[in-house]
Amino acid sequence: MSRPTLITSLQNPLVKEIRKLHQTKGRREQNRLLIEGTHLIETAYQANCSFTIFVYTNDWQAKNSLLWQQVSQCSEHCVQVSPEVLSTLATTVNPDGAIATLNRSQFLPTSPSPPSPPTLGLILERLQDPGNLGTIMRTAVATGVEALWVSEDTVELDHPKVLRASAGSWFHLPKTTCPDLPQLLTHLQQQGLQVIATLPTAQQCYWDLDFSRPSVFVLGNEGNGLSAKLTALADQRVLIPQRQTVESLNVAIAASVLLYEVQRQRWQNSQGSD
Repeated sequence: MSRPTLITSLQNPLVKEIRKLHQTKGRREQNRLLIEGTHLIETAYQANCSFTIFVYTNDWQAKNSLLWQQVSQCSEHCVQVSPEVLSTLATTVNPDGAIATLNRSQFLPTSPSPPSPPTLGLILERLQDPGNLGTIMRTAVATGVEALWVSEDTVELDHPKVLRASAGSWFHLPKTTCPDLPQLLTHLQQQGLQVIATLPTAQQCYWDLDFSRPSVFVLGNEGNGLSAKLTALADQRVLIPQRQTVESLNVAIAASVLLYEVQRQRWQNSQGSD
């Protein structure tokens, strides 16, 4: 751990370097991601992450002395900054006094498939809202999803808002961007997973399926839904019933409905087998 540095100038080269992480280009060029706030930093520490740069204000250090000591010990560089500098480094309106950067590649592998077939997986195509993606991750971890794949035209997995919306679940979910979702679906089907797509014109409700089988859900864009190509490849097409006055469900809510039905069925089966 290097000796902490105090930065008060907005023109400091390190400040400019970190600010570039607000953008996709900067995160990829530096191979780093940006996490903000005490909760995410604490979650990353508990997940045994190594930090490249740890930035905090004097007030934050005073209020979080134990966490400051813990994170400092596993950070390459520790930097104390003025509140004004911290505000420019954060993407949030009212940052709580600490941010950190981590090596991007340790969390986002390029391999589209996990080492072994998941019993529950999730595939997302063309999602654009980082809040939706982060919320889906939070639900996915809560319901036992073992793998998440997103299309290349989905919002970036390491978007700062995705991390915040995940409430720390981001660090506990295997995830990757897949360049060829149709090929992935075929691969998962060959491994015995049933691929399930939601469709408003489907003839069966989602709760009629047997989710004791290894399953993967495929969900699409917030406005346009799932592409016809992926829909055609699905083994099952299901409907989430709703009143006619509602045009469609938010994709994060739809994911929650489906994933908790899987959990309900599997929990019920486990109780019956005791």
